[in-house]
Amino acid sequence: MGFLQGLMGNANTTSIEEVKKEWGSLLAKDEVIGAAYKLIRDYIIFTDKRLIVIDIQGFTGTKIEVKSIPYAHIIAFSVTTAGVLDFNAELSIWFSASKDPIEKKFNKNVNIYEVQGILADAIAASTNKNNGNS
Repeated sequence: MGFLQGLMGNANTTSIEEVKKEWGSLLAKDEVIGAAYKLIRDYIIFTDKRLIVIDIQGFTGTKIEVKSIPYAHIIAFSVTTAGVLDFNAELSIWFSASKDPIEKKFNKNVNIYEVQGILADAIAASTNKNNGNS
């Protein structure tokens, strides 16, 4: 079912080491990856500084869009859990530079509450840091 869900576009947890090897050049000097999720070719990476969304486009995958969203610029997010006949959970993220959210689907094997917890903690830490409450 994992491959089928991948074809349907659902994210699954992936190895942080795999992400570092593939995308480490995107990281700032002291940036640390906390969690990462992979669709078939795309990635969602939570670091200690920002959210990185990598969208590999086209048939050949030679065109790549990398969105870097500082947690301080995330204005809202929502999660929808998977249902009995609905095989995926969804994460929507609104950020200050766009009126449309980023929307990603996760398969049932991913704990969407854990994903939203990672995001909530990162936003809270960013807010505290920006308010001088390190």
